[in-house]
Amino acid sequence: MPGKPSLGLRLAFYLGMLFLHFPILIIVLYALTTEDRTYQFPPPGLTLRWFGEAFQRQDMWAALWLSLKVAAMATAIALVLGTMVAAAMYRFQFWGKDFITVLLILPIALPGILTGIALLTTFKRLALEPGFWTIVIGHATFCIVTVYNNVVARFRRTGYSQIEASMDLGADWFTTWRMVVLPSIATALLAGGMLSFALSFDEVIVTTFTAADQKTLPIWFLNELFRPRERPITNVVAVFVMLITFLPIVLAQWLTRDTDDLHGGGKTG
Repeated sequence: MPGKPSLGLRLAFYLGMLFLHFPILIIVLYALTTEDRTYQFPPPGLTLRWFGEAFQRQDMWAALWLSLKVAAMATAIALVLGTMVAAAMYRFQFWGKDFITVLLILPIALPGILTGIALLTTFKRLALEPGFWTIVIGHATFCIVTVYNNVVARFRRTGYSQIEASMDLGADWFTTWRMVVLPSIATALLAGGMLSFALSFDEVIVTTFTAADQKTLPIWFLNELFRPRERPITNVVAVFVMLITFLPIVLAQWLTRDTDDLHGGGKTG
């Protein structure tokens, strides 16, 4: 049984959490301030006025709706392609497999600006005008990695003998997939999908290179930063976005942890 943490260790934990989350607290605080131009501290007063004004901004709702559509489409593509790649990498052994694995995870490891430049150059070469679908493709490149990592890890904990037994008992590939494989990887798909959605929803660098005149919510934020009189509204929308992205990430982490306990049984190594 682990011992009780020391006072120093607990203090380090609380300081670390404060360091990570203090900027978020500041955003929430200045979403409630009565001051509309500066970041005076402490705020001269608190109000909910900016929430009403933010929700009346049609440009904000348009940007939010675009971000939701892009994130949904990118996640759907990532779920299909990421699962297919994970199944192939799990099932087959071939020369250069390790190199292919590196290539698969490269899009999420590279700096966003390099990915954005590469995508924009490719789209120009293919005579594709930047717009909704180029944003989706750009986001799908790194969302696939998230789904792949979750699903391939689950495949590695799923014995292939279950699939063979299903086929030996007369089930076709579709029935085997529906009754054996899918239940085994369902929570991994859900976790990977929710993480992909969150990543896509707040992506800004790749979007800048692939969006043209399309304005997702992160791009809307960048534009609003140049309007000092509307800073509280920007903070209100930031709080709203944090809630949208925070819940899927927490739920994905909870699902992954719960499944690890069930499948891993607490074993290590």
